[in-house]
Amino acid sequence: MIVPILGNVAYQITMDPTVWIFDDRKIILEEAFLETVEQDTSDELQYAAQRWERAISRQEKPPVNQSIKKHERENILMYSYVMPINDFLNHAEIIDGAEQAVLVTDSGEVTIPISELYNSYLLFAKDGKPLKENGPVHLLYKDGSNQDNPIKGINKIMIK
Repeated sequence: MIVPILGNVAYQITMDPTVWIFDDRKIILEEAFLETVEQDTSDELQYAAQRWERAISRQEKPPVNQSIKKHERENILMYSYVMPINDFLNHAEIIDGAEQAVLVTDSGEVTIPISELYNSYLLFAKDGKPLKENGPVHLLYKDGSNQDNPIKGINKIMIK
């Protein structure tokens, strides 16, 4: 259930979609395609500021493991979720000159431009459960153009 990012990157990383259900960056699938570009930009800036504040506050005191409230737990199991992939690509640091991403799937390879990969979501949970069939992740473009026909069964992302 892991998805490595390999190839022309400074750091090969491994994504584990099974833990994303607890990640603050996840987006409810139905809401992912309702946002406008302007909202995306301001949301990203606001989120970056919040991450910075959390990082600073963690340096001052040890992290506290807070349990999820019952209401939040019930909501998690109701929705399907996507994760923006751009943070993971930024952490991997794609090497200059790389132009394509090869998505290795259960049914073969799909090649897309790096720019399309950056503007994508990874669907990782359906009704609060990990994707076991055709999983571990599906790729959806942020513009919603392949919402009815996502790239399924992605097991590896090779940057070329």
